[in-house]
Amino acid sequence: MKHTPTILAEFEEYLKQNDLTLAQFAEYSGVYQRTLSNWITQHRPVSVQQLDRITLAMGLPEGYFYELYIENYIIDLPPNWRRIEPLLYRCGELDKLDAIRRMVRHIMDNPLYSLRLFDIAEALFAQGRHAAALLLYENVAEVEKYQHSERLAICQYRLFTIQVGDDQNRNLKAATLFEPFIERLDEIVQLDALKDLANVYRSLRQWDRLDAIARKMRDKAEIQYTMKHQQKKRKHEKPDKKLSRPMFVYITYSDLLCASVCEAQGDYEQALQYTYAYTNLDWVIETDEDTQHWVNLFKDWSEGNIYTYKLLSGDISVLRDYVDYIGTSPDMSEKEMVAKLMNVLIAANQYQLDVNDILLRFEREKIKCFSQQQPSMDMYTQQVVPDQYARFGYELAYYYLYRGMHSDGFKYLIYAIESSNTLNNVTCFKNCLGLFAHFRAYAIPETQVEFYNFFEKVWLNNVEKNGSIDRRN
Repeated sequence: MKHTPTILAEFEEYLKQNDLTLAQFAEYSGVYQRTLSNWITQHRPVSVQQLDRITLAMGLPEGYFYELYIENYIIDLPPNWRRIEPLLYRCGELDKLDAIRRMVRHIMDNPLYSLRLFDIAEALFAQGRHAAALLLYENVAEVEKYQHSERLAICQYRLFTIQVGDDQNRNLKAATLFEPFIERLDEIVQLDALKDLANVYRSLRQWDRLDAIARKMRDKAEIQYTMKHQQKKRKHEKPDKKLSRPMFVYITYSDLLCASVCEAQGDYEQALQYTYAYTNLDWVIETDEDTQHWVNLFKDWSEGNIYTYKLLSGDISVLRDYVDYIGTSPDMSEKEMVAKLMNVLIAANQYQLDVNDILLRFEREKIKCFSQQQPSMDMYTQQVVPDQYARFGYELAYYYLYRGMHSDGFKYLIYAIESSNTLNNVTCFKNCLGLFAHFRAYAIPETQVEFYNFFEKVWLNNVEKNGSIDRRN
């Protein structure tokens, strides 16, 4: 029979090697001598907090004894929540995911622990400890998969939020799995869920799905907005759950999303009609500072998008006004400026316009946008912006290559193809491949080597991930 090591044995060996009494160790560690004595003589387990103090006093790394603690005092014993709960929190803080898996397997036979695990997952999620929270949400969702509960829907929402990342195939799968659970969420929470789902579908260029989600968000937001102001006239009103945006935003944002769908379909006239819908926001009742901030944002976005849709429809007369608008808007963020410069490039590529002076004017912003981007928890920034930057790189490459500026063109093309591969954006990746193939003869040997090395790396990664083709038959 295999002998299981114990924390207690290691502790006693430490005292012996360092010639320490219990009293001396108690004074040094801050753990009562009686507690240590009961641990040794009566095998009464120490708490997780006491174990942390003992570990620190022994000069060992944080969490050093956690696996043994699980082995000695949790596995093969009836679940003791007073030990399990603090240990789950500490393992979450230290990213000891295997330890979390072991404890969860131990207790999940009893569905009564599902609620407690959910509460811990919510706390870890709020702290940004997503890897640990993910494990707990997955287990709670598995236990409650046949329940039509709001808790199950929240688990699925959190799983969707955590799993969305760089891989667009994975994002599509996460969005598809989450979408059926939206209706089970609280009616207020649904608005943020629909907004986040819409941003993922927008980044995936799933226009039909985006259109459906945007319209659903508008319908629900209009109902909630009307109810909100009707309830304000009543006494004993219960406050709504906190939204990430003022409620009117979900109505106006749906119009902006529908406009983007029309833009993708080439229907710029209808895109303009949706844009005009959020130009005038006199109907918004609230007057607080946050509301005014968003009202100003939508007014600014509408001005820029009106220019955009006119320009893309072929009205070249607005180009200079549009560029002046980009250059003189003091509050425009870098990502917004990049999106608007991309519209200039799309029009330039479509209508064979010379915009060298415009690109030179915004050279600093153009270079800066291709530097390392900071991670963000906001679903829009996390999903839509990287996709826009990849497309911006492609449009720049297209523009420069067709104008004979091959060095610049290939520089931005390698950025675009690498980004689209990371994002698993198949459409952009294919466009980049086609553009490289068309201008390959103009690439200097060093540039060709760079591209071919990249293609080989993509191939090898795919073989490693999916396996090679068996050529023996």
